[in-house]
Formats: sequence, C-alpha cells, structure tokens
Amino acid sequence: MTVTPMPSLSSLTLTQMKAGLERGEFSSRDLVQAALDAIARLDPSLHAFLQVDGDRALAEAAKADQLPIANYQLHGIPIAVKDVLTVEGMPCTAGSKILEGFIPPYTATSVKKLQEAGAIVIGKTNTDEFAMGSSTENSAYGRTMNPWELSRVPGGSSGGSAAAVVARLVPAALGTDTGGSVRQPASFCGITGLKTTYGRVSRYGLIAFGSSLDTVGVLAQNAEDAALIFSVMAGHDPLDATSADSSVPSIDLTRRPERSGAKSKGDLQGLRVGVPKEYFIEGMQAEVQEKTRQAIEQMKSLGAEIIEVSLPHTEYALPVYYILAPAEASANLARFDGVRYGPRSEADSMWDVFFKTRGEKFGEEATRRIMIGTYALSAGYYDAYYGQAQKARTLIARDFDAAFSNVDVIAAPTTPTTAFVAGAHADDPLAMYLEDVFTLPANLAGIPGISFPVGFDSQGLPIGMQLLGPRFREDVILRAAHAYQQVTDWHICTPKL
Repeated sequence: MTVTPMPSLSSLTLTQMKAGLERGEFSSRDLVQAALDAIARLDPSLHAFLQVDGDRALAEAAKADQLPIANYQLHGIPIAVKDVLTVEGMPCTAGSKILEGFIPPYTATSVKKLQEAGAIVIGKTNTDEFAMGSSTENSAYGRTMNPWELSRVPGGSSGGSAAAVVARLVPAALGTDTGGSVRQPASFCGITGLKTTYGRVSRYGLIAFGSSLDTVGVLAQNAEDAALIFSVMAGHDPLDATSADSSVPSIDLTRRPERSGAKSKGDLQGLRVGVPKEYFIEGMQAEVQEKTRQAIEQMKSLGAEIIEVSLPHTEYALPVYYILAPAEASANLARFDGVRYGPRSEADSMWDVFFKTRGEKFGEEATRRIMIGTYALSAGYYDAYYGQAQKARTLIARDFDAAFSNVDVIAAPTTPTTAFVAGAHADDPLAMYLEDVFTLPANLAGIPGISFPVGFDSQGLPIGMQLLGPRFREDVILRAAHAYQQVTDWHICTPKL
C-alpha cells in the first residue's frame, strides 16, 4: 500500500506536533490554521465535522503561543471531539434533531482535562444519532464518508472522529465506545482506536446512551498518540458516580510488556497472547482472518507466546447487548421530550407536546431502540428479557476473567468484514448489528481494548485487529500495539484525497 505524502502540518502525528512545538519549528496558530485549511479543503466531501469553530480555535492558539510550553502536555495541539461530549458554548446535537440548537453550559470532564493540558478543540465530529449505529449513517445531519473509498461507511458511531483522523484533518479525536464505536471505525478507517476500561475515564458531560456500557475513548494515528491522550484524560472524577477510584499508571511505551522469568526474546518478550477460537467464525471475510492471523504471527516473532483460549459465552453477547443497551437507552432518552432541551413541537396539551416532539425529532434507529428497550423493561417481560440478559452478561465477564488468568492480552479481529458500502444494511437492522459481533463482549465485560491496522484487503480497504486486556490494564495493550507498530507500517498509510 502506497503512503501518500502530505506536506501540510496537519499530517503530523500528535507526538510530532508536540516535539515540533517544543523545538520552536512552528506555532500553535500554525497548527490550528493548517487543520482549518485541511478541513476547508477536504471535509465538504467527507462530512466528518458537524461544527467547526475556527475563530475560537485561533484565539485559543494565540493565547497558547504566549504560554510556556513545558507546563502543558498537549500545548497548542488541535483535536476534535465527537458530538456526544459537551463543550461549553459549542453546540452539541448528539447527531439528533431533538437536540438541534442545544448549547451546553459546561464541558465534559474528559474534554476539560485535555483543554487544561493545552489541547484546542477545533470542532465537533459527526456521529450516529445518540451513538446508536455502526456506520454513521444514522446521523440526522447526513452521513460521513470513508476517506479510503467515499462510497463506503467509516464505521460508527464515532465515524466522524475516525474519518477526521485518517484524513489528517486533526491528529487525534475523542470518540465513545458503547458496543465497539471506537474500535470498529478505527478498523474501517485504518487508524488506532482505544476503548478504555469502564469507569477509567469520566462519563460526566457524555450524553448517555447505555450508562453501564458507555466509555470515552480516543482515535489517533498510532498507539503512542493514543497513550498520550489517554494518560491526560483518565482518572477519578467526583462528578461521575461510576468513575473508578484507581490510579492511572505511567505508560512507558519503550518498556516491554513482559513477564519475569520469560525465556523468549523480542520487544514482546514473555507476553502471553490469547487467541479465542470463538472470534474466527464462518462467514467472516477471509482476508480479515488471514491478516489477523499474520499479525498474531508477527507478535510471536517479537517474543510473544501464543495461546489458544476459549470464551464460551461469546455467542450470547449480541442478543444480550441488544436487550441491555436499548433498555438503558429507553431510560436515558426519556429526558428528551421538548421541555428541557432542544426544539419543541407545538401541540394543545403537555402530553401531545411529548408525543409530537419525540415522534418528529427522533430518527428511525433511535426510535427502534427506545421501543425495544421499553418493551424489555415492561411489566411481565423484565425478568424474561432484561433479568436473563444481566445473568448472561455476568457469564461473559467471567469468561474473560478466566482467560486473563492464563494470558495477558487477547488478540482477535475487530470486525468480521472491511468497510461496507453505504446503504448496504439500510433495510436489515440485524445485519448492521452483526457488524459489532466482535466488539460487543468487551463492553459487556467492562474491559479495555485497542484496534489498530494490520493490512488491507484486495480492494484497498483497511483491516484492523483488536487487543483486549484485563480491567484497568490499558498500559499493557498500548505497549503491545506500539511494539507491533514499530516493526510494521500499516498505521502510516493514508488515503489519496
């Protein structure tokens, strides 16, 4: 795969931008202007952004250029934020007409931490409505195109963030992962996507979809950049009742993720990599399986020990997720009724206002999930559906616990196929849900995962592999992904735009 040269400053990685700023090679204003120029040139054909606030970003960059660089880890670096995370004074729609015109009065903790470290939010990226989807086709404001092939989807629901990063509009962008919505678009777009442990990054300021599943993650060009963003935004937040009160380890990517007493040699010396047989199934694209197995062999050549593991309850993950997630969505989205947020449809009575506003402003997929969730929670069906799904979820989590008693990470395909043609699943919601079959289990278990590119298919579309780790061990999966990227160049390949 040919690497397309990109002379713009916007093509630099986040780490390269940081180093260049420290050496005085360019200013923060230069970086922000380069990003704005790239967006103006490319985004009309990609539709990665819903909001771009250039004046605000340039003003912040001018202030950054007057401050000491050494005091800020992300000094003056432009980033993008998925439009389900609030930024004070910047419109936030969650990709839905029901929040059109809403301007939040506060900033999400994850975003605020990045801003306090010097990052500059240049705009908000497109998303499936309320993060419900696997293709970014469910946005009320139009779909996002995959920069590798405009007729293909970029994945979802963080498709706008993924497209913005691979097109080099920004070096990194925040996304959210409820059932794979960071890892799947990272795979489809050929970049690195980190899903964090549930509770590791604050959910305060995240417009909730599934409260026991939602995680804030990052999409970047490589594991090194993802690690930097993660180390800044992770940590306990008293504003979030689900925030984990655990320390965030320092992530030294130059250190091997090794175990004492290991006899093998290499950058992954002693790392035990589990390969679950349940993730290599009939019907998956042959090239995806081939490239994933080749990547696992590459890890073996770096010193990793490859061990087959079993996650026997994986087959239940899809139905379990599509009971629990819609149930939580039904509860969370009840607040959007035309009274407190966004536009209101006029009617003669209060109840008619509710019915009309929700009926007119929610999209098809959001409506479908609200109805499924409400049904699953209704009297007479709660125990049969929601209660049983919670029990099965426990079994899925125990499968991972058992596997991690024998291995350090689990390697598997991120998606069963490469990016599909837009509209391919328009009339078949179940086919769309199956796109998440390999990513859902990690959300049900609350564990971290990272997807990174491991090759291309015969049509030139990226293929991603994911590494899953024990709870709160983002450091291990980041080091392993970084080691792989030191001996491969898939992550530096860019689409011709």
